[in-house]
Amino acid sequence: MAEKAVTAPFDGAFIQNVPAASADDVEKALATAYGLFRDRSSWLPKHRRIEILGKAAEIIKERREDLAMQAAREGGKPLPDSLVEIDRAADGVENCVEVIRAEGGNVINMGVNAASAGRVAFTQFEPIGVVVAVSAFNHPFNLIVHQVAPAVATGCPVVVKPAEATPISCFNFVEILREAGLPPEWCQIVVPENREISTALVTDPRNAFFSFIGSAKVGWSLRSQLAPGARCALEHGGAAPVIFAADADLDDSLPRLAKGGLYHAGQVCVSVQRVFADQAVAGNVADGLAALAEKMKVGDPTLPDTEVGPIIKKSEADRIEEWVNEAVSGGAKLVTGGKRLSDSLYAPTILLNPPADARVSNMEIFGPVICVYSYSDMDEAFERANALPVAFQAAVFTQNIDTALRAYKNLDGTAIMVNEHTAFRVDWMPFAGARQSGHGVGGIPYTIHEMQIEKMMVLRSNVL
Repeated sequence: MAEKAVTAPFDGAFIQNVPAASADDVEKALATAYGLFRDRSSWLPKHRRIEILGKAAEIIKERREDLAMQAAREGGKPLPDSLVEIDRAADGVENCVEVIRAEGGNVINMGVNAASAGRVAFTQFEPIGVVVAVSAFNHPFNLIVHQVAPAVATGCPVVVKPAEATPISCFNFVEILREAGLPPEWCQIVVPENREISTALVTDPRNAFFSFIGSAKVGWSLRSQLAPGARCALEHGGAAPVIFAADADLDDSLPRLAKGGLYHAGQVCVSVQRVFADQAVAGNVADGLAALAEKMKVGDPTLPDTEVGPIIKKSEADRIEEWVNEAVSGGAKLVTGGKRLSDSLYAPTILLNPPADARVSNMEIFGPVICVYSYSDMDEAFERANALPVAFQAAVFTQNIDTALRAYKNLDGTAIMVNEHTAFRVDWMPFAGARQSGHGVGGIPYTIHEMQIEKMMVLRSNVL
């Protein structure tokens, strides 16, 4: 069997090989999953799914440190943040259990007119069918949990394709599910040999629900090729905007913004990227963020005191360097950073007033770069914040409730944070991109809802 090598983004060190899936392997996985779904006698009962997920959560907690170290090594997220990721993952699996226990269907009102007299109606939930999940590198364990655990909870057979850069965390989670009692055929991993095989997996008519986390270009292209009837959820990125009012508390706000923009080297789909600050404080905001950035330890993600790790690929670090240099050449003030520390490490960078047409201003940087723009009129700041074809999470920092409500009303986005950075998330809240940033709604309870069919029974009886 062919294999693919997994290497550490920090130093390129070899970690391990994983099996590469051929077209025949993908066909076998789809045929197995579809056969399970079509044979209702093979479906896992709800109590069994609850038992499996509950045990899986306990195993994750027991192996917290090892799982976090592996995720940090293959994905580059610093160990302290990877530990948080594993904790979130365990909580997410338990959330699946809570949702399945709590949601059993609905009663539809009957007997309210002549047509509905003598009838009772109710709904229950059934699995939608085969789930094909394609995941991203930046949260290699928790993203797999978000895509796979809801499929297990709803009783959907799932075929999962992890990011090629970070497949080991996916293998770890699926092995935990199997150890917890999930029959292997209910969750199968494929790492296709090439893009054509990946596309065939996604566009196969046996795929009932396509879950995708990754680039907008790839996600929207695959959505256009889905078989008729297939549902999908796409989670892409943005260039998250922040409105920073003159009355905002600098001491409270700046550490949050620095964390939200530089966490995981900015490789987060809702990372703080564009901070529109009142001209009275814009310089202070940029200088304050720079001071915080300069104190951050950049380096080996497996060390307990590292705060900013590597960029996932050298080519991505090259791109970030190019975009920053372009912005500085165009007139941006480089407040701090703006340099490579190694092939994979890029210094946390703060730019003041980059040109509006620079790529750091109108495209997702996906790197440790925060841009600060001064404004004299808040309505103008809203207009600039909303000017891009992407919209996801946004934020406002202020001590005035009317300013907060004004920002909530005027900012595009699906979630507006008040005095919190744009990357805030808990896994049971709705998480969805608008416009080109995504399609459908993520978050454990919402994904579970999307992976089910609400099936109604109408019962007529002369006794009623």
